[in-house]
Amino acid sequence: MAATLPATGSAAADAVEPQRLTVDLAASEGPVMRGANGALYGLSDDGVPSDAALAPLKITSISQKPDGGAQHPNGDAIAVSKSFFRNGGGEINVMMQDIYAKWPYENLGIDDYLPKVDKITKEIAADPNSERFVYIPFNEPDAIWYKLNGPQAEYEVERDRFLEHWKTVYQRIRAIDPDARIAGPNETGYYPRFLRDFLAFAKRENVLPQIMTWHELSSGSLRDFQGHYDNYRAMERELGIGPLKINIDEYANRRDLSVPGQLVQWVSMFERNKVYANQAYWDAAGNMDGNVVRTNIPNGGWWFFRWYAGLTGDTVKVTPPQADSIDTLQGLASLDTSRRQAQVLLGGSAGDADVTVRNVPRSVFGRTVTATVAEAAWSGYEGQHATPQVLTRTKVKVAADGTVTVPLRGLHKMSAYRVVLTPAGTGTPAAASVPWSASYEAEDAAITGGQVYTQGTVSNANGYAASGTKDVGSLNTAASKVDFTVSVPEDGTYDLAILYGNQSGAPSTQKLSVDGGTPVTVTYPSTENWTYRAKKDVTVELTAGTHVLTLAKGDAEVTLDRVDLTTRTGAPAARYEATLADISGQPSYDYSSSAGVGTGALVLRKGDKAVFDVYAPRDGYYTVVPRTSAAVNLALHGERVAAAPGRPLRLYLVAGNNRVAVTAGHAAVRSLDVSGTGSTSGTLSYEAATATLTGGARLVDSAHASGGSYIGSLGNSPDSTAEFTVTAPRSGRYLLVVHYAHNDRRDNGHAYNTDIMSRTADITVGSADPRKVTFKNTWSTDDYWTLGVPVDLRKGSNTVTFGNTSAWAPDIDRVELGRVVGLS
Repeated sequence: MAATLPATGSAAADAVEPQRLTVDLAASEGPVMRGANGALYGLSDDGVPSDAALAPLKITSISQKPDGGAQHPNGDAIAVSKSFFRNGGGEINVMMQDIYAKWPYENLGIDDYLPKVDKITKEIAADPNSERFVYIPFNEPDAIWYKLNGPQAEYEVERDRFLEHWKTVYQRIRAIDPDARIAGPNETGYYPRFLRDFLAFAKRENVLPQIMTWHELSSGSLRDFQGHYDNYRAMERELGIGPLKINIDEYANRRDLSVPGQLVQWVSMFERNKVYANQAYWDAAGNMDGNVVRTNIPNGGWWFFRWYAGLTGDTVKVTPPQADSIDTLQGLASLDTSRRQAQVLLGGSAGDADVTVRNVPRSVFGRTVTATVAEAAWSGYEGQHATPQVLTRTKVKVAADGTVTVPLRGLHKMSAYRVVLTPAGTGTPAAASVPWSASYEAEDAAITGGQVYTQGTVSNANGYAASGTKDVGSLNTAASKVDFTVSVPEDGTYDLAILYGNQSGAPSTQKLSVDGGTPVTVTYPSTENWTYRAKKDVTVELTAGTHVLTLAKGDAEVTLDRVDLTTRTGAPAARYEATLADISGQPSYDYSSSAGVGTGALVLRKGDKAVFDVYAPRDGYYTVVPRTSAAVNLALHGERVAAAPGRPLRLYLVAGNNRVAVTAGHAAVRSLDVSGTGSTSGTLSYEAATATLTGGARLVDSAHASGGSYIGSLGNSPDSTAEFTVTAPRSGRYLLVVHYAHNDRRDNGHAYNTDIMSRTADITVGSADPRKVTFKNTWSTDDYWTLGVPVDLRKGSNTVTFGNTSAWAPDIDRVELGRVVGLS
């Protein structure tokens, strides 16, 4: 069995021996911890990211600022704790010095800081979840306030000053919150000279942190972390301390974030050492550090972390081709004997690889396994990524020596891959349907009036990720264009995915033509900057053979990275394996049949539940088919619907991730099959001009609004409202999809963070209580995003009112409504 990836547009490399990644199922490393899935400022507000984007990741820790902190306009620890905890989050690190406005922090002396420490501690101690917060009193003290990396004489003076302040602040926190968990010293990197002195002092003075923290923020960390960890644990043993829990509370660089093939390298080294880790905050808050698009949409990085969250049982030893090396094939793996599953996550290298799984226990898997291989590709920081493509489903015999080898061919460096082994039953798994696809780099195309730029590399680790490390920018003249020469195997419709950046301040356009024919306009939503990569999906009709696809300048500038051509084989469809779903209760796993998705069936009884994460490319209706042995109940957006085995349902999904729960009295569930493009047939749509406006709310003309105008100046007063009157054909639960825009920011002069802000609106349906909803910044006032809000409507006329008594609500272009359960 070989998982063969789609072809690329470049010539095939000379044949080389496949790399080998070895997994030993007999060598347990201990229970799966999922410690490396955290993020600094991963949440910006209650609702950003969405519950559906947060809950599947099972996040163990995040790092946020104290409430009211001036460092950034949002991301307050207590404020975001509501959504974090309700979605299964673990603990929140409070970066106490982020109470200050400047970066680096203004040094006003310890006497200025101590009253702030008191206030922060009192607020956290009073929270009902106070035991789930961790105090981090100093952030990168070696570089901020204290000079701990200088010559020995200077170092000793600064060290003693810091240690005195550490003791003072530690005791101050404990005086207010006796059960406080305190973390530190939280240096910019691993510095054993200081750590040894710090630990000896802290032990002697009884001010040891409960959690040891430091940062790993260079490409070299992929090579050096294991040595850092081993040195630290040896230091603990020598000093008679610990072992303390470790949280690497800032890790990775811009070139790593959002990139599955980079993230797997970081996560594998943290997970095998059972340390917690939070991705660094290099850009904007509220997107799990580059892994959530807008509010609710997965990118490739999100899917990698979803896979990571899906590991169960124990992690087991993985031997990569090269240990402790930068940008090489790495992986992590798990074995769950109760579920009878082994999973391997790997990536970081191009070319071919063999995954050899040793000591496959016959008592768990039998003599034959089903191997399922899937790919999570890089789609950019802001690029949507559909459910990962299954590349192969194949039965494989376990060799006499207890090994299973899964060949992977044509790996992509920026992708991560998941290999799942389950016992094989009777029947044959459905063959994976992998359409033809090819990729073409912009820097390799014919460029007119543009320039090739090199982005994130090992030596420029904080440059942004780019496919092939290069992109084409400065396409800002009337003649600017990029001509891609492409070849396709047959006549037909092709999906064209364009990786781009747009910092023009509004939606930008290019003219797309085929072989010099009549151009069509491609519109690109705004991105954070020219290199904060997003993805635009369009379609083209091509005949078999070679063509030139031209992207020429339109009304503003766009940066181009890569284009992907993929055969359109029909409406998008995905099959979600039940045995890989999230579960509660005590369902059983039945692998007697390998038919269908090949991974067996999940047997649900009363009290059991399976939750599927279902992707939708846009808001609208999709066909959902439960592959079950008996009737089940589906729950989605607060609505519940009975489902017969194999009978299609028409359900409304919001763009991005949708959590669909399945329960049953007694049923074997094989998969949840979802298809469609997001039909709007049967939905209700109301433009801004149809609303009744009061107070200062007004209609504003806009070429970018769907109806030519939007509702602006909404809120900031109890009198300023917008009321839509909507007519529901039936009573029930609906999705209210709000098309909105705003670009609130607070420029604090930060060296690298983009301090965007969210707005809120109070939404009232009829006479019901208002619901406060958070709307993330859309990068410009002319970019309209959607946010789905479940509402209950009665048959006939209903009013839906938007307002905000104390701050501005977002600008509203239009609203749509779709009943969660549509008419088939």
